[in-house]
Order: sequence, then structure tokens, then C-alpha cells
Amino acid sequence: MSTTRLRARVLLAAGLATWLLTVGAGMRMLWAYADTPGRPAEAKSTWPADASFARDASGPVLVLFLHPQCPCSRATIDELARLLARAPAPAAIYALVYRPADAEAGWERTDLWDSAAALRGVHVMTDVGGAQARVFGAFISGQTLLYSATGSLLFSGGITDARGHEGDNPGRTALTSILSGETPAASGTPVFGCYLYSESDVKASAAGNGTRP
Repeated sequence: MSTTRLRARVLLAAGLATWLLTVGAGMRMLWAYADTPGRPAEAKSTWPADASFARDASGPVLVLFLHPQCPCSRATIDELARLLARAPAPAAIYALVYRPADAEAGWERTDLWDSAAALRGVHVMTDVGGAQARVFGAFISGQTLLYSATGSLLFSGGITDARGHEGDNPGRTALTSILSGETPAASGTPVFGCYLYSESDVKASAAGNGTRP
């Protein structure tokens, strides 16, 4: 074999090895991102008095927060559908969909809104500037809260096991147990999704009412 051909093969092998290492590193980064939860909610132990919508006192109330452009949250909607198919439905279900304070009406009406609205019993509402997310202490799209008929917090967490991942997971299992009148293995789980609102929304809210959000 000539020296030139040998050198070409060595360079080809080195290039292939470099490509494989780069692809492997990229895949590891993607897997790490998918498995990294977002900031957990700072949910109050009882229904917040300054919520913009009334709590139904006839049974448990589920509140879900969504960013309409978060691809991870499509799995959350699918898991909610599975939950509602397998467990007694809460008295009320609210899906609050974020819209930036400076965006035009309708900005939030993506396929995620439509998917949530298609589920029976789900009331979809616009959360301008993430105001209600802050009232309830939610930070991440997919954050799910369940309150009892008396207003006590029963569950806070996500209902997927990773970003955009569908399938059995501790959050859905816990909610199914609670709604079925059983004791759950956990009352809180990690949340996987995008941040609900921007820092500019927080600053605008603080400037508007003179208080910290």
C-alpha cells in the first residue's frame, strides 16, 4: 500500500472517530437536558386568596400551567388525557396558558391550547404575563397542582418523567391514587418543561403594582 493511500485511510479513520465522539457528546447532552427538571413550584399549602378564578368546593380542583410554545408540554397534555381516562375526574380542571404582557390577543392559541381545550372538563384560560402562575407559585410549563375540596394542596409536580416523554410516571400515578381516594406514594414530583414567563413580565408586574411578584 502506498504511503499516500495509507495516510488517507488514517485521516479518514481519525475523522470518523472525531465525528462519532462529537455525535456521542451531543447525544449525552440531549439526554442530560431531557432528564433535567425545571424549578419546582413554590405552591402555597392552601388555595391562594388572590386567584383570579373561583375554586369549585364540590371536589378536588386541578390547575395546570402551560407555555403555548413549549414542545415538552405536548406530552403533559397527553398524560392528562390518560389520567382523566383512568381516574375519577376532578370537580374542575383549569389549564392556564401563558401570554406575554405585550403580545396581541390570540398569541397563546397554539396547538397546545387546542389540545387542552379538546379534553372534556378542561377550562382553558389565558394567563397574561404569567400573573396567575406567580400567584400559584408556578415557574415551569407542565406544573400541575391538585387542591382538595376544602382548598388544601394535595399534589404539586409534573406528570411526565422527562421532557416530552410519554408513559407511566410517578406524577400521573400519584394523581390517579389521590383522585381514587388512595394514599399516593408521593405528593410531589419534578416538572420537565420550559419556563412559563420572562423576566420582563416579572419586572412589568412589579412596576405596575409597586410590589415584588
